[in-house]
Amino acid sequence: MEQKEFKTLAEFYPFYLSEHRNLTSRILHFIGTGLVILCFITAILFHTYLFLLAMPVVGYGFAWVGHFFFEKNKPATFKYPRFSLASDFILFWDLLSGKQAFRVK
Repeated sequence: MEQKEFKTLAEFYPFYLSEHRNLTSRILHFIGTGLVILCFITAILFHTYLFLLAMPVVGYGFAWVGHFFFEKNKPATFKYPRFSLASDFILFWDLLSGKQAFRVK
């Protein structure tokens, strides 16, 4: 099945949400993105820049477990790395603010 080519983040985000419908996957994405933010803040506050190296491992580790074991799909990161990264943070904020639910109906 041929996947649509996305030109903008606004076009991509609805597709991103459709690939993140599983509750466990959303929770794992939320945890991973939260830990990425925590790693960044820790690196800056404590001048321990090894935390910057941990950011992709932590973020992608949680997200990819969600995709491979719960969503049973391939992360869009492979084809749309920038849109996917931006969408991770948008989803994190949307979940935190209640704009998106953890459970998709």
